[in-house]
Amino acid sequence: MSDMSTTIDAARFVERLEAYRSPEEAQKYLRYFKTGEGQYGAGDVFMGVRMGQVFALAKEFIDMPPSEIEKLLESPIHEVRAGALSIMGKQAGRKKTPDSRRKELFDLYIRRHDRINNWDLVDLGALYVVGIYLFDKPRDVLYELAQSDNLWERRTAIVSTAHFIKQGDLADTFKIAEMLLNDQQDLIHKATGWMLRAAGATDRPKLVRFLDQHAAMMPRTLLRYAIEHLDKEQRSHYLSMKKVG
Repeated sequence: MSDMSTTIDAARFVERLEAYRSPEEAQKYLRYFKTGEGQYGAGDVFMGVRMGQVFALAKEFIDMPPSEIEKLLESPIHEVRAGALSIMGKQAGRKKTPDSRRKELFDLYIRRHDRINNWDLVDLGALYVVGIYLFDKPRDVLYELAQSDNLWERRTAIVSTAHFIKQGDLADTFKIAEMLLNDQQDLIHKATGWMLRAAGATDRPKLVRFLDQHAAMMPRTLLRYAIEHLDKEQRSHYLSMKKVG
């Protein structure tokens, strides 16, 4: 429950976040996210707030309206935007949230995807904000995102299917994974392998059929993630299908 005495707006959230600022933690983030010119999240600024503190504060501000969340998304500070995505995910995933609000959050996520520029931000929002909203709706937007030139939009396309997997609905995971098999980005390989592994936990035969068809051409990182929960003999079999080089 949020404290009703707290002002639920962007300015107050940033003010509260400032109290946790740590130059030492900020340096750790710079190394961890490898930001810089030409790197993921280029231009990001870090306060040095631990993500556990960001998420705890997001829980307090769970009722923040989308207009205020958008102000957080506009910040150059990574932890502020992480807070925005955490609020969005928590709000969208809450049972009492009406579908009309979930639509607002989904629309905001898609419209301001330019501010969702690193893997952690995608993963905070895609599962609940995109996946839950689209579960009982047409999913064409995911196929559009999967073909985007933007790395993070492609990651959203595959990670959003995590919610479908939880409901036993695997078709889109395998279709989008197939679209992304030739992707050049390691962070797409990891996300796609992650979703295939999760789908395999629900339906192992479907994963095996997919691997039988595609393993030889999969990027090695993607394949390793996808087969992680198979037995040793199966893992060795699929890895042996990979051509050397």
